[in-house]
Amino acid sequence: MAAAQPTTILLVRHGLTGSTGKILPGRAPGLHLSPAGVAQAEKVAQRLVDVAPAPRALYASPLERTRETAAPIARALGLRVRTNKGLLECDFGNWTGKTLASLSKKPEWRSVQNAPSSFRFPQGESFTEMQLRIWGTLHDLAAQHRGETIVVVSHADPIKAAVTYAQGVPLDLFQRTVISTCSVSALLVGTGTPIALCVNSTGSLKELFPS
Repeated sequence: MAAAQPTTILLVRHGLTGSTGKILPGRAPGLHLSPAGVAQAEKVAQRLVDVAPAPRALYASPLERTRETAAPIARALGLRVRTNKGLLECDFGNWTGKTLASLSKKPEWRSVQNAPSSFRFPQGESFTEMQLRIWGTLHDLAAQHRGETIVVVSHADPIKAAVTYAQGVPLDLFQRTVISTCSVSALLVGTGTPIALCVNSTGSLKELFPS
């Protein structure tokens, strides 16, 4: 029997919105890509065309900004977008929609930045739950696409949590990783220890392979 092959998962953060870096939008509906975000999505779609072997499936969080980012990727790769709730942004609970400037003044902000494993958003999700959710989702997708390459469009914190989990970085240090809008982070998942092929890439993907 042939050995099982890992799945290459290309994690794409959604493009810029009008509130990126200003508020904590969370799962609130109605947030769309800005014109700059649309341009970013078109650009990342063309970068993904260079990936070999070509991606065989495309998944996205159900929120508008991720589906709008996935749309040009779908056109460029000839794939349909499949939504998956496991790829949703963290549930920020009562903090949803608040400005980052106001949240940074809260005493709890220190825990969010320096001890996220101990923090739960009021009436929302904990960072630990978010990390287990996103990793479980990626593990399931890897099992469905063994030996293939797939694209997954999600949000900064879930991607950050998945990448650091794959690298064996403690959750309390995951805030040290940056995931830019329309960046690509690539993971090998599904057999043995996961491998991070790249993190927060905004350049060429033509030479994406494990050394």
